Amino acid sequence: MLGASHTRSTRGRGPGDVTRKDPIPQTADVSEQETADRVAAAMTAQDRAIREAGIRLLDIGPGRARTALTVTESHVNGHGIVHGGYLFFLADAAFSFACNSHGVSTVAAGGDIAFLRAARLGDELVAEARETALSGRSGIYDVTVTASRVGSAGSPSASRVGSAGSPSASRVGGSPSAGDEVVAEFRGRSRAVPNLPPPY
Repeated sequence: MLGASHTRSTRGRGPGDVTRKDPIPQTADVSEQETADRVAAAMTAQDRAIREAGIRLLDIGPGRARTALTVTESHVNGHGIVHGGYLFFLADAAFSFACNSHGVSTVAAGGDIAFLRAARLGDELVAEARETALSGRSGIYDVTVTASRVGSAGSPSASRVGSAGSPSASRVGGSPSAGDEVVAEFRGRSRAVPNLPPPY
C-alpha cells in the first residue's frame, strides 16, 4: 500500500540492531499521482518552517508543484517590498515538493534565483515548479513566481484555495492568470538520496 514501508534490522555500529525504513516499490495499483499526494501530506505535516512562514501547498503532481504565500508585514523589508529571502523560500518550497513527488527522498544540490519585479504588501504570490530534466539521481526544476496584485483581475481571493493539508483542493496546472506578474524565476538542482527514509 502506498505510503507504507517495510522495515529491516541491520547491525549498527553500537550495541543492538538499527531499524531502517525502506520504501515499498510502486505497483500497478499505485499511481504516480497517489504517490505525490502522499508525499505532500507527509511533507506539509513535518515541515514547520513553511507553515510558520505562511507558505501553503496549492497543488502537486508527478514532477510538479505549486505553492502560495500571502504577503504580510512580516515578509516586507526596509524598502517596503517583499524580502528576497521569502521569494527564494517560496520557490524552494515548490521545488522541494516537486522533486520529492516521485516518492524518493530528494534534496537540493543548488539553486539560483533572478528577481524581476518587486512584490508588495497584500500580494498573493504563487510559485509553480516544473521538472525539466531528470537523469539518474540528478534533476533540474524551473520555478516561476507570480504576484496577483490587490484589486487586479488575478485577485488574491481567486488564488487562495487549498491549504498545506489539502494539496488537491486547488486548480490543477495552468499558466499565470491575466493580471498576474512574474516577479522571479528560480532554477533548482536536485539529488535523490535513496538510502534516506521515503518522504511519506
